[in-house]
Amino acid sequence: MSKEISTVIFDLGGVLIDWNPEYVFLKEFRGNRDKMDWFLNEICAWEWNANQDAGYPIDKATEERVAMFPEHEELIRMYYGRWDEMLGFTHDDTLEILEAVANNPDYRVLALTNWSGETFPKAIEKFEWLQWFEGILVSGDEGMRKPFREIYELMLSRFDIEASQAVFIDDSLKNVQGSEQVGIKGIHFTGADDLRRSFRDLGIRI
Repeated sequence: MSKEISTVIFDLGGVLIDWNPEYVFLKEFRGNRDKMDWFLNEICAWEWNANQDAGYPIDKATEERVAMFPEHEELIRMYYGRWDEMLGFTHDDTLEILEAVANNPDYRVLALTNWSGETFPKAIEKFEWLQWFEGILVSGDEGMRKPFREIYELMLSRFDIEASQAVFIDDSLKNVQGSEQVGIKGIHFTGADDLRRSFRDLGIRI
């Protein structure tokens, strides 16, 4: 039954933390969203960033990208050089839910995030509430990332979690589906109100 859930696992970016390269590059492109989108789709693309989330060294990735696109060197170096400016605010409505679960002794509260191990310390410094988690598994520290099966299996083994008693919340449907492949109940995050309803349906008391 749903009341058997004892472990709640949160994704961070998009669920609890706002992160967006637009905060840097929209200014650099003087508000021209089409040019910014082209740069973020073709030069410093999402999959390129995801590679660093899986542990690829940032300096090496940057130099390789500069060598490929020397005409965009200044902008490429901004991607990680001004990364802290891309780190926005806390989603307070979701934070209220996290706090309620973290304060309930019936639940373990953990986090599983796709994040470069080199930049994650900046998040630790900025968001004190990250200390509420019993543990955080950071993809870049492990050399693997969601939605691949191995990172969910590592999460289960490292924190001694029974998959059938755990729920995972992520704003990426692929990542949710990845968790379900190893037997973890998944919630596709679309907003705090929907998350509250999902928790009620699962019998999670907040």
